[in-house]
Amino acid sequence: MIRDVIREGGGLAVDIATLGDGDDLYAAGLTSHATVNLMLGLEEKFDIEFPDRLLRRRTFESIEAISAAVTELLDEKVAA
Repeated sequence: MIRDVIREGGGLAVDIATLGDGDDLYAAGLTSHATVNLMLGLEEKFDIEFPDRLLRRRTFESIEAISAAVTELLDEKVAA
């Protein structure tokens, strides 16, 4: 599901299917502007909100990092 959101809003220069989970999305063409669109798409898809502490480049640098952040936010939501 994360790959779908990246495909729709990431504006990558390469096909997301060719990237591994740990590959650098910024090296693949993710821009600051596209990161905002990606964040908004993830918030909508997973019904979460990224807090300020996660609004940093490292959070969105790879599918692995995004997945960890989304999982953390979903876990927090369930625990609340």
